[in-house]
Amino acid sequence: MKTKLALGALMLATSLTPALAADTDIRVVLSEDLDLIEPCMATRSNIGRVILQNVNETLTEYDTREGKGILPRLATEWEQTDTGWRFHLREGVTFSDGSTFDARDVKHSFDRAMSSEISCETPRYFGGMTVEATVVDDHTIDFTADPVQPILPLLLSLVTIVPEETPVEFTRTPIGTGPYELTDWTPGQQIVLTRRDGYWGDQPTVTSATYLFRSDPSVRAAMVETGEADLAPSISDVDATNPETDFSYLNSETVYLRLDHSVAPMNDVRVRRALKMAIDREAFVGTVMAPGTEIATALVPPTTAGWNPDVVPTAYDLEGAQALLEEAKADGVPVDTPVKMIVRTGNFPGVTEVAEAIGQMLNEAGFNIELQMVEVAEHEKYYSKPFPENVGPYILMAMHDNDKGDPVFTMFFKYDTEGRQSGTADPTADQMIAAAQAATGEERAKLWSDLIAYLHDDIAADAPLFHTVGFTRVGTRLDFKPTIATNSQLQLQQIGFK
Repeated sequence: MKTKLALGALMLATSLTPALAADTDIRVVLSEDLDLIEPCMATRSNIGRVILQNVNETLTEYDTREGKGILPRLATEWEQTDTGWRFHLREGVTFSDGSTFDARDVKHSFDRAMSSEISCETPRYFGGMTVEATVVDDHTIDFTADPVQPILPLLLSLVTIVPEETPVEFTRTPIGTGPYELTDWTPGQQIVLTRRDGYWGDQPTVTSATYLFRSDPSVRAAMVETGEADLAPSISDVDATNPETDFSYLNSETVYLRLDHSVAPMNDVRVRRALKMAIDREAFVGTVMAPGTEIATALVPPTTAGWNPDVVPTAYDLEGAQALLEEAKADGVPVDTPVKMIVRTGNFPGVTEVAEAIGQMLNEAGFNIELQMVEVAEHEKYYSKPFPENVGPYILMAMHDNDKGDPVFTMFFKYDTEGRQSGTADPTADQMIAAAQAATGEERAKLWSDLIAYLHDDIAADAPLFHTVGFTRVGTRLDFKPTIATNSQLQLQQIGFK
């Protein structure tokens, strides 16, 4: 009898082994589908949360989980030289296609990302400087920058590494050194990442991740509750009702309205100030936007170096806004020109309600706003230069993510005349950005602080709205808590099982 019981137990354990293995597969439900899966676009949140550090890794990474600063990834160490920075690369690393990682791959990845032949996100963060990569040997590479960049190791945390053979064009099948490889992409349905053999680091617990897409935050929350999904990185505060599965955090995303200073009526500072005064930001907090949402005065969160606490949010003043518009109109500014307000569908929970309410507020002040909701690919056409021509004036609602702790990841490409997402063309701002980028220590922080005040108070460069609160629902079988970077980077290595 004991023999039969033991044999039965052994058979039961053996039969359960495949099921237990399958239990390390997870499903992640996201708010919007991806329009492309390109490593050099991984700084865009909808792409980065899928492939950054999962498929394609970087030389360094900024630790947002334990606050340890810049950590090694594909580079093991680095030091400043007379001309720039030298990086020593990890040995014994292979790409998912089996090829060996070396310094030539790093140089190609950097040159490819910065090339004018491909519209990558990376150059936006390196604006205003010239950076060159030079191979020293298989596992050593030098970077030189003009002007000298004291935080270049931090900047390189944005450059994803691909094989040297990768063409200078967008790819649908990214090859990387990360612990996962892309095994399925069915647009509009799912993306599957599968754990690969031969990864240089510790094998993650998650065997595979299937990414699903649902625009309604309540649907995403319900999918995790019922077990149809394991993780919803973004749900709304009204659905975050279970303290055992739902986590809130002040994330690194800032909602704002980008204004184009080159097109009337936004080329008049009175009109830009009126627009900021016409929005009752406080009315959104605790209603459409979650409690804990902070009113923004800059595109960087308060945890960023150089944050200026003396800059006061623009107060809601409907009569003041109307008076400014009337004054501008009397001087010939076409304030009643139809202005499109272009908003990305699914950008954050409640985005449609926020956009509709702001449109009504602006129209009440005397603007002529026409709301236009678009998908991410269409939004990108208006977001980055070259801006579309012959479309008339428009305001762009967007979210900007800076979880790196320094304004360098924001200021040039959002506000410099040559910035790829800048609607501003102000020589003083350009000079202030250049000076801050080259400075160090307390001087750097002071210069960034002065710039924040100048953009907000002096030229009304744009209309910062909110520093958002994120809500994530985590299935009961997962061991995971979100960080400030969860909306833009979701490392499967950091997910365990209870």
